Amino acid sequence: MSIQKLFSEDIKVVNIGSPSFTPDYERQEVPFIHLDWAPPASGNPVLLNLLNQLKPYQALIEKANLEAVSRIKSAEGRLIAVKKAYDVIPNMSKNTILHAGPTIDFKLMAGPMKGAIIGALIYEGLAKNEKEAIKLAESGAIEFDSAHHHDAVGPMAGIISASMPVHVIYNITHKNYSYCTVNEGLGKVLRYGANSAEVISKLKWIEQRYMPVINDALILSGGIDVKSIIAQALHMGDECHNRNKAASALFLREIASYILQTKHDASMKKEALEFIKNNEHYFLNLSMPFAKVALDSARHIKYSTVLTTMSRNGVDFGIQLAHSQTWYTAKANYVQGLMFPGFVETDAAPDIGDSAITETFGIGGFAMGGAPAIVQFVGGVVAQALEYSKSMHEITAGKHQVFTLPPLDFMPTACGIDMIKVVETGVLPIINTGMAHKEAGVGQVGAGLVHPPMACFEKALKDYVKLLKEEKQ
Repeated sequence: MSIQKLFSEDIKVVNIGSPSFTPDYERQEVPFIHLDWAPPASGNPVLLNLLNQLKPYQALIEKANLEAVSRIKSAEGRLIAVKKAYDVIPNMSKNTILHAGPTIDFKLMAGPMKGAIIGALIYEGLAKNEKEAIKLAESGAIEFDSAHHHDAVGPMAGIISASMPVHVIYNITHKNYSYCTVNEGLGKVLRYGANSAEVISKLKWIEQRYMPVINDALILSGGIDVKSIIAQALHMGDECHNRNKAASALFLREIASYILQTKHDASMKKEALEFIKNNEHYFLNLSMPFAKVALDSARHIKYSTVLTTMSRNGVDFGIQLAHSQTWYTAKANYVQGLMFPGFVETDAAPDIGDSAITETFGIGGFAMGGAPAIVQFVGGVVAQALEYSKSMHEITAGKHQVFTLPPLDFMPTACGIDMIKVVETGVLPIINTGMAHKEAGVGQVGAGLVHPPMACFEKALKDYVKLLKEEKQ
C-alpha cells in the first residue's frame, strides 16, 4: 500500500504501551484501541539475556511446574491436634525460638519481633523481666531460626517457643505435617510484639485450659478438613488471610459438638467455645499451616520455578522455590493502606510475617476478588480487588479449581507463582496484610497491600541460570 493511499483512508489508532496519549485521543474524539504492553523484563538487557538462556530448558521447566502445581492442588490438610511445640515440631529444643521470615540475628530484628521474643522468654520462665530477656536473647544461649525450617509458620512476628500450643496439620495425600500457633485474637497480643502481664496470662490460658479441650475434641472428631472450610469460606466473602469471619464460624460449627463431648468441666468447654466464637481471625492460623503443608509437598522438584515460600521478618523479604531450599532476599517493603485512628504511615514497621504463605498458595490477596468487603480494611476499591485476582493468573503455572470466586463467575484462584513469569511480565504477587507498629508492644496500626521486592525474583533467576550452567558442565 502506498503512503498516499494510506493517508487517504480513515486512520485507525492503536496505542501500544504507555496510556499517556489516550487523553489526547479522547479530547480530539479520535477512535482508538489501547494495547497494554511492556517489553519482557521491562527491557532490562541483563534479565532478557538470562531469560533467553532458559529457552533450551523450557519443556523441562514446564513439566516440573505442572508437577509442582499438581502436588499443591492435591494436598488434603486435616487439623488433627493442638500440642505443645516442643512435642511435635521437628528439631525443637527448650531453648529454640522460631520466628517469621528468613533467619535473622536478634540484634537486627524489627521492634515487634524483639518484643515478641522478650514475651516468649518470660512466658517460658527463662527470664523474669524484659531486662533479663534481652540479656538472654543477646547471650547466644537461645537458638533463633526461621519457622519455615521446621515445617511451621506464624503470623506477624511469628514467634513459636517450646511450650506454646500449635495446630498440627497433616496432609493425608503426601504424608507431611505443618504447624502454627493458636491465634490470640485482637488487642495486645504477642504476634505484634506485646509482652505485658496480660499477654503472658492469655498465652498461659491457651496452654493450660484451651489446649487440653481442643486437642481432645480433635481426637473425637477424627480431624477437621481445613481445605473444605477454605473452599466454602471463599464463597461466603472470605479470602482467608485478613478476612476469616466465615471460615472461623465454619470451624466453630465443625468442632463445637466435639468440644461438648469432651470430659472436661463445663467452665473449660464454655471458655473454649467463647474463645473461638469471639475471635474472627482464629482461622488465619489454620489457613496458614494448610497453605504451608500444601506448598511443602511441592519441594525438591528439579527444574521447578514455582514458589513454595514468600515470607518476611520485618527487615527482609524472602522467597524459596520448589527446586531449592535457598532463600532469595531483599529489604522488605512498607505496606500501603489504611492507618488506624491516631497513627501515621511512619509509625509502621516494614512488611512482616509468614502469613504471605496464603498468597503463595493462591488465596489471601490472590482471592480478594471473592471478598469485596476486604477493601474496607486494606484500602482500595472493589474493582481493584477484582482486577488483582484476574492479574495473578499472569504469573502462575496453574489454577486451583477447588477454590473459586463467585463475583468473577466462579473463576478458579491462581495457583503456583512462577518466578520466571514474574520477571518476564513485571507483575508482582499482591499481598494483603496488617501493619505492626515499629516499636514493640504497641500492636497493629493499620492494614493494606504490599508487593515483594522484584530483587528477590531477579536474584532467584540469576541463581537458577547459574545452576543450569553448572549442571551442563
